[in-house]
Amino acid sequence: MTTKKSTPSWSDVKTKLAEFDRAGLLGLLQDLYAANKDNQIFLHTRLSLGDDVLKPYKITIDRWLWPDLSRNQDTSVAKAKKPITDYRHAIGHAEGLAELMVFYCERAAGFSDDIGLQDEGYFDALVRMFEQALKTIASLAEAQRQPLWDRLDTVRRTCHNFGYGVGDDMDELLAEYRGDD
Repeated sequence: MTTKKSTPSWSDVKTKLAEFDRAGLLGLLQDLYAANKDNQIFLHTRLSLGDDVLKPYKITIDRWLWPDLSRNQDTSVAKAKKPITDYRHAIGHAEGLAELMVFYCERAAGFSDDIGLQDEGYFDALVRMFEQALKTIASLAEAQRQPLWDRLDTVRRTCHNFGYGVGDDMDELLAEYRGDD
């Protein structure tokens, strides 16, 4: 007696997809596209469609790192990091990842400075993203690095206003990744 798996896997999906013809696959993709905005963003990114494939990711990062307090919106580090993960899965170009990570740092630091936020968990996440941005920037061609480092240097200077050692941690990380003495 054989028992069926209760949870289908990618292998099961792949087996079923092999039975589709071209029109069937296009129909399935069209249904997935229509079903969910995240699917649309994924396909636009994967296929490099549109003027600015990073824009929808930046909108989401901005929403969760610089909420509209007059509308009782809150911050969410996890929801702000998700677009970066989604972009990585969609296409994962290092330049795009670096841009999203630097943007994350800019928005988190700007919001913190603007309202005088005192949230150690938020700051810890900011320092971790700062380091991830530096690692990603280090993988880019030399000519692409400097503008991103300059933007992170502005973030670092802003973060010296926060306390909690945020600016000091960023000083060390920036010096390490840029090779400063």
